[in-house]
Amino acid sequence: MTLIALPTADGGLADWTPRGAETPAKPAAPPSSRIAYAAAHVVADPLAPADPEEGAVLDWETTLAFREHLWSCGLGVAEAMDTAQRGMGLDWATTKDLIRRTGALAAGRPWVAGVGTDQLPAGDAAAESIVDAWREQLDLVGEAGAIPVVMASRALAASASGPEDYHAAYGKLLSGADRPVLLHWLGEQFDPALAGYWGHRDVRDAARELGRLCADHAGVIAGVKVSVLDASIETEFRRALPEGVACYTGDDFNYPELIAGDDQGHSEALLGIFDAVAQVAGAALARLDEGDTAGFHDLLDPTVALSRAIFRAPTRNYKTGVVFLAYLNGHQNHFRMVAGRESARSITHLAELLRLADAAGVLADPELAVARIRPLLAAAGVS
Repeated sequence: MTLIALPTADGGLADWTPRGAETPAKPAAPPSSRIAYAAAHVVADPLAPADPEEGAVLDWETTLAFREHLWSCGLGVAEAMDTAQRGMGLDWATTKDLIRRTGALAAGRPWVAGVGTDQLPAGDAAAESIVDAWREQLDLVGEAGAIPVVMASRALAASASGPEDYHAAYGKLLSGADRPVLLHWLGEQFDPALAGYWGHRDVRDAARELGRLCADHAGVIAGVKVSVLDASIETEFRRALPEGVACYTGDDFNYPELIAGDDQGHSEALLGIFDAVAQVAGAALARLDEGDTAGFHDLLDPTVALSRAIFRAPTRNYKTGVVFLAYLNGHQNHFRMVAGRESARSITHLAELLRLADAAGVLADPELAVARIRPLLAAAGVS
């Protein structure tokens, strides 16, 4: 194995050799005991200008090939979510194209897609405009064949004056929905513009408000993705949901325990970290299907330290770590992101992710990973 010096947080260098752990075999089918989606990233065209005003330019072949990889690992694809840089470089025109292309590729395989309001111009928006924007995206996702995931709206967060405004806007959308939908509650750690969503700054008060909305519209809400990075709040929320409304964990800090569940239930999964650890996650879920809870934890628990590093504050920059892992594992031949977001994390952070990825057994080819980080180290002046 190759010895390489990696930078450390204290400004020094430390020798490191990858352990080269064998990656678990890919499962043959999606898990049957849990529903599991990986929120997929997009692959930028590395030769395109990193100018948000020019719109996103994607490498479509590699972007779609990565969705094939996720399906091959036994996971569903969560398309056009925040992992795909919604609101952080991925414009609505490119998002529409992405959803349609994934729909054409899916061929009956499990996938969901985000429904937002990001086509609205910046600034305050009337409630009617927000609902119309949601409806436009809802129709597109339905036509493409995905289960819609109604994402939290920055426009609604900016214009709502209290819980009643959230109930009115969501109520108008849901009362006209002709298919089951998932709702997406993204905490302010992931997007500061969503602070105070559901009309409350206190997270437990917000959870109760969302629970009331689910009870009022249980006939059309199939589930709720919760991304608040607090296992106790998610568990309380899950237990309070009406029958028939599932809880999907988006907690990238505590997902093994939430997916495993307890004698009162479990969370399904819709996770950004599953993009980076798809093969291990699929194998772990296969263990759970076999009733091997200990084996599930043996595989998935070691990925938590990696996930906590990828999603550490500022959490919204987690996409950089996800794309970095895809680069290390050979799913794309460059480490460039839409809008130049690859620069959002330091070289010491990336070096830590390499160490943790190896410890978690998620490096498909450790020698390739070492070869791929070398030019990044050299560019940062690390020799």
